Order: sequence, then structure tokens, then C-alpha cells
Amino acid sequence: MTATVGALAPISRAACVGGGVIGGGWIARFLLAGIDVKVFDPHPAAQRIVAEVLANAERAYGMLTGAPLPKRGRLTFCASVAEAVADAQWVQESVPERLDLKRRVLAEIDAGAPAEALIGSSTSGLKPSDLQAGLAHPGRLFVAHPYNPVYLLPLVEIVGGAATTPETIARAKAVLDAIGMKGVVIAREIEAFVGDRLLEALWREALWLIKDDICDVETLDDVIRYSFGLRWAQMGLFQTYRIAGGEAGMRHFLAQFGPCLQWPWTRLTDVVDLDDALVEKIGGQSDAQAAGLSIRELERIRDENLVGIVQALKAGQGGEGWGAGRLLKEFEQRLWAQAGGGAPAPDPTAPLELLEIRVSPAWIDYNGHMTEHRYLQVFGDTSDALLRLIGVDFAYVEAGHSYYTVETHLRHLGEARLGEALTCTTQVLAVDDKRLHLFHRLFAGPERREIATAEYMMLHVDSRAGRSAPAPEHVLAKLRAIADAHAKLETPAAVGRAIGQKTRLAAPV
Repeated sequence: MTATVGALAPISRAACVGGGVIGGGWIARFLLAGIDVKVFDPHPAAQRIVAEVLANAERAYGMLTGAPLPKRGRLTFCASVAEAVADAQWVQESVPERLDLKRRVLAEIDAGAPAEALIGSSTSGLKPSDLQAGLAHPGRLFVAHPYNPVYLLPLVEIVGGAATTPETIARAKAVLDAIGMKGVVIAREIEAFVGDRLLEALWREALWLIKDDICDVETLDDVIRYSFGLRWAQMGLFQTYRIAGGEAGMRHFLAQFGPCLQWPWTRLTDVVDLDDALVEKIGGQSDAQAAGLSIRELERIRDENLVGIVQALKAGQGGEGWGAGRLLKEFEQRLWAQAGGGAPAPDPTAPLELLEIRVSPAWIDYNGHMTEHRYLQVFGDTSDALLRLIGVDFAYVEAGHSYYTVETHLRHLGEARLGEALTCTTQVLAVDDKRLHLFHRLFAGPERREIATAEYMMLHVDSRAGRSAPAPEHVLAKLRAIADAHAKLETPAAVGRAIGQKTRLAAPV
């Protein structure tokens, strides 16, 4: 991942008290947003666990986006809560779900954190008003309930208590937005908020289905992941049912299926007895379903699948993105805009290294390698990186001018595998008032295997007039400086090559 100077978020220092599954995810999310994080967790394996979560998060981000992330924040483990929170701007508490424990820890945080620091609790069900009891500064405490994995799933339920100030909620939303998360404000506090209440209903019914031997855990998971789980990933519940109502929409759906709610289908009002026999039954079926895969292996599979889904949603709606994909697209645009002002200029005496990215699960074809149209995407992204370097950025395009690709020749020389690091270089071959002639080379892996090349001809256009136009002098000056330096480089042998050159196929007879 390409790093740039400075962080996008309106904070630069965070503290995380608790570094387990959720706390570790928060740590990774903050660090990869360029925020320094201090951690307190008395667990003897805390540093190992956090390191493993962070490694998975970095792997996932490498597949998720090619946008230049800020330089990774500094990670520091502390010996006490007071030391961890002493200079924090945001403190995230992620200790076990016990009210007495959380109150004690939050009191320590409240006593040691700066007066202006935000304090979020990762609780999945406790009301913030109950957590605020006894605090000296209750107005800055709120629930910030995320979903696992925190570094990939963007939603955070923001729930204020009776004493939480509107300013606290607004500041929390701004921080979450800046680190690529979706802060959803829940209007009234209630135990378990919104997401966990929905999950609890499904979970309770699922336990009865297993206990009553209607199905096993794998069958139940298959029912979810091969049907409504796919719909929920991009449209949620109500919008899905709106479509189910046909042209008459939601009102028709409610009229048609509303009476079903009175039928005695559900056992939601009963609580299943999780006795030893049922626990062992579920545990044994879950072990069989995992087929020997470790938790870390399952986490990586989950992350790859999530990346693929989000990438697909990013390309939806005619390229505008949909749901979590649109959120990612908007976050990447801010990252690119930030990078334009702070990224160090590449060495002009060599082909420019403009793009570093990893092969995403969404890019893999039926042969298990990167599918061919993704090569073109990587080369296109590299061309975009060059354009940003010379000042042809989002603002330039919105003003009505850009460079359009008018001719491309791409050679496939090798294969790229899932998760493999890719580096793309650019050599400027020629420049005039309207035309830009480029040669890209794509390398894979630490050994930098050359796996593809692409020759590009681009034309500067007035997009509003719909015709070519001379580029402005400030853009041409930057291009000429690079072209003059690259004129001293050896011209790649493949420049000007035609398809099948030297190995032309015989004409059919």
C-alpha cells in the first residue's frame, strides 16, 4: 500500500482499552487511518493477538483498495489505563460485557483522559445511560457499537445516553466518516440497539431449529448465505421487501404478507435451554463444518469474501457504487485527494512507480489467477495516477477537461495470484499539446516478475464541448519535464508492437 504523509481523520491520537476480537479490530482501523494508538489490555497474549489481527487487516486493505492510505499510525502498549488514555482524543473501551466491569473501567478512563476526549464503548447491548452513572464527565460518553471485523465492516451504531451532548454525537460521526466508517445515530437508547436486536431474533430461532433437529448448523448457514444473506448485503430488509411487493411496492407487500405474522410459526417468545447436550451438539456440528480450518484461516476467508462483495458493490449503479461499495468509493476519493498534496514526487530519472496494489478476490477468474480485464483496470489506474501527478485531478475533471484513452495495446506475459502484490511503472514516451504517449509495465511479487505491459495513447479533451483541445501550460510543463527525463531511458522493445508481431498466425485456408 502506498503511504502518504498525514492522517485523513480529524484526530491523530486514540486509545483502546481492550484488545480482543473487537478491540483489536478498532486498533487496526485506527492505525490504518494514520492514527497513533495506545493500548491497555492485561491479557498476557494481548500483543500477539493484536499483531495477528493487524496482519489480517493489512492483508485485507491491500486487496480492498489501491488508494494511498495514510502512513500507518504508531502502536504502543501501555501498563495502565491511565497511561494509555493520557493524551487521547478518542478512547474506545472494548472490555467484556459486564456492567460492573465496564463502569469501573470507564471511570478510570474518564478520570485519566483529557477533558475534550471522546469516550466510546463497544458494548453490544448495555444502555449508555447505565454506563454513564458515576462519571465526572458523562456528556462525552456514548456507545460506538461496531461489527466484526471492525477494520472491514463500516457500520458503527452511535447511541447517546441521557447525559450525552449533541456535540459529542456530531464529533463522533465526523471521526468515523473520516476513517471510512458509517456512523448511524440511533434516535433512542434501548438495550442491544438495532443490529443486535435483529440478530438476536434470528439467533434465537436458529437455536430452536438446531435443538429440534430441523436441520444442522451447516444447512442453516447455507440457507442464509445462498439466499437472503446475498440480498441483505446490498439492500437490507425493507428495501428488499419493497421489491417483493412488485409494482405496488411496500404497501402491497404488507397487505399480502402481514397476516402471516399472526400464524404460529415462530418460537421467538420462548428461550431455548442451552444445556450441556445442546452446547455439545452445536459445537460438534460447528467443528465438522470448519473442516479443520483454524480461526485465523476462517478470518482470512471471511475477509476475502467481504472484500469481493464490497468491490462488486463499488462497481454497481453504473460505477457510482451502492451501499458499502459507495461508501468505499467516496472514502477512496478523499484518500486520493489527500495524497495529491502530500505524496513525495517519484524519481523522474527512472520509470515512475505510480501504483502498488494487491490482487483482490474479486479479480480471480475460473483458472485461479487474475482475470484479463483486471490487467486493463490496473493500467488504467496507473494512468490516472500519472494524471493526478501532473494536476489532472478530480477538480480538473469537474471543470470540464481531461485526458481520454484513444488507443491501447496490452501484452500478457505472466499470471498474478490472489493476494499477490503488484507494482506498475510508467514511462512517458512523447508529449505534444494534445497527445500523451505512455508505456506501462506491471510487476508481481517480491521478485518483481514482469507479467504485462501496456502502451497507451491519450488525448486531451474538452469534455463539455466533446472534442480534443490543447492542454493548459501548467499541465504540459509538468509532462514535458518528465518526458525530457525519460528521453534518456532506453525505449522498451515492445513499443509500437502489433498483435502477433514476429509470430503472426497463418491465414485460414
